Amino acid sequence: MNSRETLPAGEGSETAHTGGIPLVGRRDALRSFTQTVDATLTGGFQFLAVVGEPGAGKTRLLAELASSAAGAGLSTLWGRAAEFEQIMPFSALVDALDDHLEAHRDELSERLGAGQARQLATVFPALAAKMPEGAEGAEAADQSGMVRYRLYRALRQLIDEVAAPSGLALILDDVHWADDSSAEFLDHLVRHPPRGKVLVTVAYRPAQVTPRLAALVMSAGGHGRQVTVGPLNQAEVEEFLGPRVNRTRGRALYEASGGNPFYLEALARMSRLDVSELPPTVRAALQVELGDLSPGSLLVAQAAAVTADEFEPALAAATAQVSEATALEALNELVARDIVRPAAAGRFRFRHPLVRRAAYESSAAGWQLAAHARLAAHLASLGAPATVQAHHFERSGSFGDQRAVATLVEAARAVAAQAPVTSAHWLRKALDLMPEEPGTLEERLELLLELSRAQGVSGRLTEGRDTARELLRLLPEDDHARRARAARICALMERQLDRPHEARALLLDELRRMPDPRAAAAIPLRMRLVAESMMRVDFRAAQAVLDLMPDSGDDWEPDLAMAVAALRPMPAYAAGRMEEALRSADAADRLITTALDEHLAEWLDAVAWLCWAETNMGRYSVALRHFERAAAVARSTGQTYILTNLLAGKARTLIVLGRLPEALATVEESVEGARLLESGQQLVFALTQLCMGSVWTGDHDAGLRAGEEAVQAGVGGGEAWGDMARHARGSALIAAGRLEEGIQAVLDACAGFEEPRLDRGTLIACCELLAHAEAARGRSDEAAAWAERAADLSHPHLPVFSGLIPLARAHALRAVDPAAAAAHAGKAAVLLAAGERRLDAGRALLVAGLAHGEAGERRLARERLREATEVFQACGARGLEAQAIRERRRLGVRVSALGSAGQGGQGAAPYGLSPRELEIATLVAEGLTNQLIAEQLFLSVRTVETHLSHVFAKLGVGSRVGVATKLNRNP
Repeated sequence: MNSRETLPAGEGSETAHTGGIPLVGRRDALRSFTQTVDATLTGGFQFLAVVGEPGAGKTRLLAELASSAAGAGLSTLWGRAAEFEQIMPFSALVDALDDHLEAHRDELSERLGAGQARQLATVFPALAAKMPEGAEGAEAADQSGMVRYRLYRALRQLIDEVAAPSGLALILDDVHWADDSSAEFLDHLVRHPPRGKVLVTVAYRPAQVTPRLAALVMSAGGHGRQVTVGPLNQAEVEEFLGPRVNRTRGRALYEASGGNPFYLEALARMSRLDVSELPPTVRAALQVELGDLSPGSLLVAQAAAVTADEFEPALAAATAQVSEATALEALNELVARDIVRPAAAGRFRFRHPLVRRAAYESSAAGWQLAAHARLAAHLASLGAPATVQAHHFERSGSFGDQRAVATLVEAARAVAAQAPVTSAHWLRKALDLMPEEPGTLEERLELLLELSRAQGVSGRLTEGRDTARELLRLLPEDDHARRARAARICALMERQLDRPHEARALLLDELRRMPDPRAAAAIPLRMRLVAESMMRVDFRAAQAVLDLMPDSGDDWEPDLAMAVAALRPMPAYAAGRMEEALRSADAADRLITTALDEHLAEWLDAVAWLCWAETNMGRYSVALRHFERAAAVARSTGQTYILTNLLAGKARTLIVLGRLPEALATVEESVEGARLLESGQQLVFALTQLCMGSVWTGDHDAGLRAGEEAVQAGVGGGEAWGDMARHARGSALIAAGRLEEGIQAVLDACAGFEEPRLDRGTLIACCELLAHAEAARGRSDEAAAWAERAADLSHPHLPVFSGLIPLARAHALRAVDPAAAAAHAGKAAVLLAAGERRLDAGRALLVAGLAHGEAGERRLARERLREATEVFQACGARGLEAQAIRERRRLGVRVSALGSAGQGGQGAAPYGLSPRELEIATLVAEGLTNQLIAEQLFLSVRTVETHLSHVFAKLGVGSRVGVATKLNRNP
């Protein structure tokens, strides 16, 4: 019995995915598919995972899903990752989208815009082919890992554009073989879904998938579902085999295959053997099937397996060393025997990845090496990109092969920004081929530095640390300058891994190796020790090291004096030596202003300390200038592990200045960068600022989520940044009305004010916050006590925080002497505005307005509340703006639009809502979440949030329940 007699599969393949095989069983899976497609059409984005063992029939089921989606009107694009090309960046996405992009390139490029098209051209050959030379744009200067974040946003926009207007089903098969960048993008996509009707389906083997991919369904929340593909039962196996296979043989095939469709098919093709004689593995069954091929066809199948998952006949011919005509003749037999199937655009594809693996393994190891070498040479002669050649040089390059090393390095550098894991892989392969000898030492050291950076920005901090240690091993003992640089990198990696003790031990060990610990080469190590001490809030130890360091030296590079100056303000500020701290900050500012970017690049970790010190001292405009410049340098030099910290600090500064939209955009980038870096420390820094920014905008739920995640990260114990996270969470709890929990959280963050690790300005702000919370609980005496504690913490050289003291007193006095409270709040508003604390100045105006109203001074109340409304509106503090508008209405001011008074226009929607605002308010009243509203109206979640804040203000409410109540009263 041959295969055409046994199974319907062999009789002329209908598609590359089904082979014409009728589907047997799988009713539950098909039902889930129908529900998912329907949910996509009605509710927008859906994420589906199809999970099963090798050969379980995932691909066959995906063909049914594709048919169902196409029948429902969704465009369907299908791609697959490949076992032998696992390191290729975004291979499954390229497989799915590139042909479509080539056909619609001009239209999509116009809709995407030049900047997005340039970014996408780094991934998709169809877009790169038409990109004019020199069109890289400003983003080409960004060497940080944050390029990936912007690329992922561009990919998400591309998916939305491809989906418009009818919707899209994007199917990615075998993603257990996808590269890390693909997994990162999918993780980004489920957390930031497309706006349109998009169904993303992935299929994978559970035993081979990474934890990140396995968690995607959970990350997708209500938009995700999983379909598990198990084995066929005996009845389904009999149906699958058909009436031409007798029951006895069918039962034996069922037992031997375990109900796995692919294994069943492979075993059934071995009809010349009795079932009892079958080898124990299906691999042997596939080898028997391949053994039935003619020698020429087997050779082409082996060459095709070397070439690619979806291959061109010409490349298979070159690899097999036969003519293209001979290869095409062999392909006729391979198609007839269902070894390969026709694919798009004159290409072919193996019927299953396991068949490709069997074909590859049927060839001898020496032949495989030579075949990869032939294909690499052929691709080079065609001018193929180094990224295409690299896979084959990796498999065929010999020790000392300079051409292979050069190609691998070129490929690594080409993908470093968007796929650092792949870059690191190829750099490591290049180093493996490079002999350790004096003639290659310098090149080897250079590549190790690149490798350490690539590993670091890709989140593989342990590997980056180990590479830096390898660099230390190779550097001569007397090469103190470069050893110091490598030790600094290694210590930074240890710090990101939350291993501060190891970082400190490494630095001390390297210092002990130096014959003169006061030499210029030792200064970088001492500076890193200062930073480690400051992270532990051991400012005395930091100052002790700084005291042993001069401000400059004859043998110092010019940038070293700047770096030392940048570290001096923070310990002085922490010790209460404010005049010295301010003087040191001025000196550092002068040096940084005149320094070249290349000098800043070497010492960004020190510059970051100056930036944070300036923010802590209330020098917000100067701090923002330094944060922005340092962040730009970090981008251009690929220092992602510092960039995320700089962005978090910049966001904090923007929040205080009242530039909330900019702050949220900045902190969102910081959070995404920290997640990509997989650094718990940097993620806590970023989430802390996201929590604070969200609270100020009035999104208390988002603030609480960020604060909870920051605190639960479980890193930063005993260091100030862990307390910063607890303070942010406490602020979110108080803003959400959970006063008792919030007060306790803030007290915990301040260590009960006994030995606090938070900076002085934050402690004063905590006292004002606690005074506000206690006053809200009706405990004026406790509020007054917190106001006096704030006064005790104040310092004459830090006037920027002085306005928080009368504001705290205003909270305490409102219940007993509202007129006095109004006076204190008015004074606070003037002081806070002078100190650039714009949001706090707005809060003081709000408190003044409330107190004036309670004192019966309605004119002054209306005036202060109007001023508060204008401040909050300008800052983007929508929740506080809504509160101020409500209070104005209670005083008889007719406010029909955000921040303005007067009558609404003729024919306006209820309460002065715009048509879009009314549409969103109606959906809120129906119980839809912001995410669902965004998906239904094809808006971003942030746009919905902005409209909803306007709705709150115009309706004079502070909650979704209030929106529903108002609309129900005025249908």
